[in-house]
Amino acid sequence: MTWRPALGRTVVLRHDRVRGTDLLLLPERVVVLHGRAGGVLRLCDGRRAVAEIVAELSEAFPGAPVAAEVPEFLTALRKEGWLR
Repeated sequence: MTWRPALGRTVVLRHDRVRGTDLLLLPERVVVLHGRAGGVLRLCDGRRAVAEIVAELSEAFPGAPVAAEVPEFLTALRKEGWLR
């Protein structure tokens, strides 16, 4: 079965204008996202497979190590329970 990542049911992605960064709001916890992490997570809508997310980001950021880093990043967030 192909994994189509989506934020966990209790996880909310927000942009903090004061800090100028994206945040993951979790029950009793806030995670500050760095770099393009928020942009990657915005693509995790439950419709796109990981390969589709990688393809879209590879097109947007040619030469970036998207194929290696994005699946690893998403898997780590899945292990934390932040993605389903």
